[in-house]
Amino acid sequence: MSNHELTRRKQYCQIVKEITGSDQYMVVGIDIGKDKHHAFMGTATGKSLFRKLIFENNKDGFSRLLKTADAIKVQNGLSKIVYGLEPTGNYHKPLARHLIRFGNNLVLVSGEAVKKNRVLLDGRWDKHDTKCAANIADLVSRGRCLYYDSPSPGIIELRSLLSLRRRLKKEEHSLRMRIRNNLLALYFPEIDRFYSACESESLAIVKWCLDPDQIAGMAFEPFFQMVTHTRRGSAQLFRLRKIHQLASESIGCPMGSAATFEAQLLVDKLKQVRQQVKDTEAALKEVALEFAEYDYLLTIPGFGPYISARVLASIGDPFRFKNRKQLIKMAGYDLGANRSGKTSDKAVPVISKKGNSELRYALYQAAKVATARVDLFRTYFTELLRGRERERGIKTKMCVKLAAKMLIIAWTLMKNKEPFDPEYLTIE
Repeated sequence: MSNHELTRRKQYCQIVKEITGSDQYMVVGIDIGKDKHHAFMGTATGKSLFRKLIFENNKDGFSRLLKTADAIKVQNGLSKIVYGLEPTGNYHKPLARHLIRFGNNLVLVSGEAVKKNRVLLDGRWDKHDTKCAANIADLVSRGRCLYYDSPSPGIIELRSLLSLRRRLKKEEHSLRMRIRNNLLALYFPEIDRFYSACESESLAIVKWCLDPDQIAGMAFEPFFQMVTHTRRGSAQLFRLRKIHQLASESIGCPMGSAATFEAQLLVDKLKQVRQQVKDTEAALKEVALEFAEYDYLLTIPGFGPYISARVLASIGDPFRFKNRKQLIKMAGYDLGANRSGKTSDKAVPVISKKGNSELRYALYQAAKVATARVDLFRTYFTELLRGRERERGIKTKMCVKLAAKMLIIAWTLMKNKEPFDPEYLTIE
């Protein structure tokens, strides 16, 4: 952790420890907007100092906020200022960066805490920008706030590329479903069951000859040449002959020029998005290679380029976590149960799922791959299941447990800057 981040972390811990009831702090709650932000200023003891300050999302607006806050602090004999805000999309990031750059104390307030506290204040408080700013200030004044993580530029780039990849993969899935559910289901439903067997051939059919009447009017050899690039054996030949035969019996709706145009457009767009995914993954790997920790993460069985980059971006600086409990909580693997009433002793703890969902999914996939392909992990997983094989859902539970352990191993390797050691798997 850099000296600047280490200092910010210590300041945050001090704020949380001493702000409640303190007569030294001024709290500035900021409700974030796209064009304008609303700020409320008060003391940690609950006294309102400046109820409503609206400033624009630009340099002049930020300067106005800082000058106003400093003037009110001096006028009321206060010595420290804490700025609190609720993260809203990406709109809060320029302001947060500006505040940190000028050495101001900045904390975050979770959206869930803001929502629940809004009701607690008087039982029926409606949502309003000015009131939300006061709500945020109230939470900060009681220490109900989070540390604002400001990672290195490399980690920021890594997270941006991962976010771009996620959006592209979502778009890719959307296009695939539009092709299968909108085009194939309408015009040639019989070939949908062949789609997964060889997607490249299916996409070629969608693009060039989705109309069953067109396929039925062709001899098999021209059809085969149109939708294939390479021969893959008898299974391919059998599959395409079956599709050619089904074309004459299809129950699909008649196709027009609009449907033909849409089919070609969607296939071209799908291929374009897939190429963009590949380019993004290449850029992701290039950025990740700048970190020495990335090479160590790749030595963990089940960790490929994407999962290693995801873990690296999520953890960032490994020394910002004091213990494994904080790490597990960040990922949402921490356990919790509703223990109340007569059945409290029978409550079964489950993972909270309150943390980083993408990190959890990546680690779960890594655990699945490792237990399927690596003898060391397969043996360890078998031992976890021993004696509990008949329990419902036990394989999924133990896979989640292994995923959490792999996260701890990854964190340890990043701290120690060393490759994977099989001994780490047996350490509890």
